[in-house]
Amino acid sequence: MSYKQFAYLYDELMKDAPYDEWVRFVKDMAAKYYNHHERLRFLDLACGTGELSIRFAEAGFDVTGVDLSEDMLAVAQAKAAEKGVQIPFYQQNMAELEGLEHFDVIGIFCDSLNYLESEKEVVATFVHVFQSLKPDGLFLFDVHSLYKITNIFSGQTFAQNDEEIAYIWNSFPGEYPNSVEHELSFFVFDEQSQKYDRFDELHFQRTFSIDQYSQWLTEAGFTILEISADFGSGTPEEQSERIFFVAAK
Repeated sequence: MSYKQFAYLYDELMKDAPYDEWVRFVKDMAAKYYNHHERLRFLDLACGTGELSIRFAEAGFDVTGVDLSEDMLAVAQAKAAEKGVQIPFYQQNMAELEGLEHFDVIGIFCDSLNYLESEKEVVATFVHVFQSLKPDGLFLFDVHSLYKITNIFSGQTFAQNDEEIAYIWNSFPGEYPNSVEHELSFFVFDEQSQKYDRFDELHFQRTFSIDQYSQWLTEAGFTILEISADFGSGTPEEQSERIFFVAAK
C-alpha cells in the first residue's frame, strides 16, 4: 500500500511511539541469541519514515531500510540526511524481497506485517526473509494480537484535536477473518491559507493466531527461539495486545 499524504503526517502522529523499546528489544535479543562481536548488518523491513532505521544506526547497527511506499522513503531519506546518518533505502514489497546482501538481523516492527492482506503474502515474506539472512541470523517481528484486532480496534472510533493536526479514526471489521479497516480523516492547518486541509486514507490490517505464525515460520525453515508479549513482558496472555517473535535461520 502507499501511504500518500499520510507519510508526511506519520511522525507527528507517532511521536509517542515506544521506538526506544524496539531498539532495546533488538539489542537484547541479538546479545542473547546472536552474540557476534562485529557490527551487525540489520535490515529494517517496512521501515516507513525511517525513525527506527536511524535509531538502529545510532545504536551501532549497519542498517538498510526497505519499504513499499515511495513517499515514506522520501521522508526517511530526508531525515537520515538531516541526522548525518548513512542508510541505504530501497523500495520493495516485503513479500517480494530480493537482490540485497545477507543480513545478521532482519526486523519487521510497528505491526507492519499486519498490513499484508493474504496468508500467501505472509508466507512469502517469511520465505524471502529466510533467504536474506546469514546462517544463524535472527528474524524479529511483532504483530497485533487477535484480541487487539477484534476487541480494541474493531468498531471503535479514535480522535485527536490539536491546533496543527486533527484526525478522526474509525475502525470497522474487514472482509477477512481477524482483519480491520481503518478509515482516517486528517485535518492539517495550512499557515498560508489559514485553513485546514483534509486528507483521507483507508488502511487495512489483518492478523493470525500465534500457532499459525509459528507454523509458517517453521515451514519456511526457521527455528523459533522466543515468543513474548508487549516488549518481552512475558508469555502472551488472552488480552496481550502486541506479540513478539524471535526466530533463527
